[in-house]
Amino acid sequence: MSLFLTSGSDFDSSVVWLSFYLGGIFGSEKNRYNTNDISKVFGVSKEASPCALQVKAVNFSECSPDLQDYTPCTDPKRWKKFNVHRLAFLERHCPPVFEKKECLVPPPDGYKLPIRWPKSRDECWYRNVPYDWINKQKSNQHWLVKEGEKFLFPGGGTMFPNGVSSYVDLMQDLIPEMKDGTIRTAIDTGCGVASWGGGVYLLEIHRILRPGGFWVLSGPPVNYERRWRGWNTTIEVQRADYEKLQDLLTSMCFELYNKKGDIAVWQKLSDKSCYKKLEAPDYYPPKCDDGNEPDSAWYTPIRPCAVTPNPYYKRIALTKLAKWPERLNVAPERLYDVRGGSSDAFKQDNKKWEVRAKHYKNLLPALGTDEIRNVMDMNTLYGGFAAAFIDAPLWVMNVVSSYSANTLSVVYDRGLIGTFHDWCEAFSTYPRTYDLLHLDGLFTAESNRCEMKYVLLEMDRILRPNGYALIRESSYFMDSITAIAKGMKWECRKENMEPGSEGENILICQKQLWYSSQQSSR
Repeated sequence: MSLFLTSGSDFDSSVVWLSFYLGGIFGSEKNRYNTNDISKVFGVSKEASPCALQVKAVNFSECSPDLQDYTPCTDPKRWKKFNVHRLAFLERHCPPVFEKKECLVPPPDGYKLPIRWPKSRDECWYRNVPYDWINKQKSNQHWLVKEGEKFLFPGGGTMFPNGVSSYVDLMQDLIPEMKDGTIRTAIDTGCGVASWGGGVYLLEIHRILRPGGFWVLSGPPVNYERRWRGWNTTIEVQRADYEKLQDLLTSMCFELYNKKGDIAVWQKLSDKSCYKKLEAPDYYPPKCDDGNEPDSAWYTPIRPCAVTPNPYYKRIALTKLAKWPERLNVAPERLYDVRGGSSDAFKQDNKKWEVRAKHYKNLLPALGTDEIRNVMDMNTLYGGFAAAFIDAPLWVMNVVSSYSANTLSVVYDRGLIGTFHDWCEAFSTYPRTYDLLHLDGLFTAESNRCEMKYVLLEMDRILRPNGYALIRESSYFMDSITAIAKGMKWECRKENMEPGSEGENILICQKQLWYSSQQSSR
């Protein structure tokens, strides 16, 4: 499974990996509405009403077995409708409302509950991903091997002949900051040379990488002097490609930081004088003008210009941030860009989630065990839920609503990861991705925008069988959520809030494991 994280500018990826796999960085021409006023979204809650919202009970039908891997907004069956320029057909293209499916996505035939962490890092059940072509197509790369009922992951890859562990060890030697807590977040862009798009993708890498951060390239044209014969090319072509790449990166204020074997590391400069060059006429790449919002990343096309560091930020560069784990609890500088954001508000949010996390563990003992690994906080503010569980054996995808206050930069400045999303659309991930979905007042904040059933059906699609949904909502919505959840074959129970909370309820639901009653056509 691949995961692409979209973020605002100065993405707190301290390292960007570029391995030799084909891929793309997504953009679109759809505009995103955004407000930085927290009070409009999180500060106003619907009061408990004696007349709770009611919906008709419904039992949702099963989707066809052919839809076991259905990802609505990145559906290969719809690719032919869209432009091939810059791989635009791979971008998000969500079906209109009249094409939305109101059915439950079934698991593959013979699906088993996933192997638990950390063993799952090295193996998974073949029946959960029953595709022999993966084994055949990638057999020469030695990163996946089918053995009996399992897929094994030896840790190889195109550029990792000695395994990914040796590759990471070499990277740590080249970038010492990976060892001391300076570098916390990273993104593997999955872009090979074939998909650079004339430099426009490098401009996007430049946008999301914070000053002082690193870009790592493993693959052509690095080490072309030794490798060119195996790339079906000539040494002259590869030398020219490397020189063009070096010139382009230099013009974007990168400098070669280190290089060894098949790995080259460039660092994005923090020196403001370098970025002055971008203002010169006829300079490439040009500086983005003030009309381009650098933090706009939801349905925003990739722009052929370079985003310069904001001069008002004094602690945005990699070397200016607190090291991990202190970074998690330091109020980020960009917090003050959000209306209502302050150091006191940040501390109060942390304390609130510490209390809530303790209560959640009492209600759901599986939290903090190897039963729950992949977690999503569906509508976070500052990443407080994720921070409260930082010592648990799980990771959290923090989702900031594209219609709420833009706090994604705060999430990344804390050393956490996240993305923008509009829950009236499907999330860009495969079915059965998450073990736990956490929702805090999402329907209260955005119930006027789309039908609740579509959000819950999407939650069912991305939740694994036997996975949990921890729903914290106004009592006004609870009966309706429970009714829809029952129609999705979920088992739910209402729980009391922690002391000091009023007007809300907690609903804990577990998705049941079921198999399609139809014979698979695969």
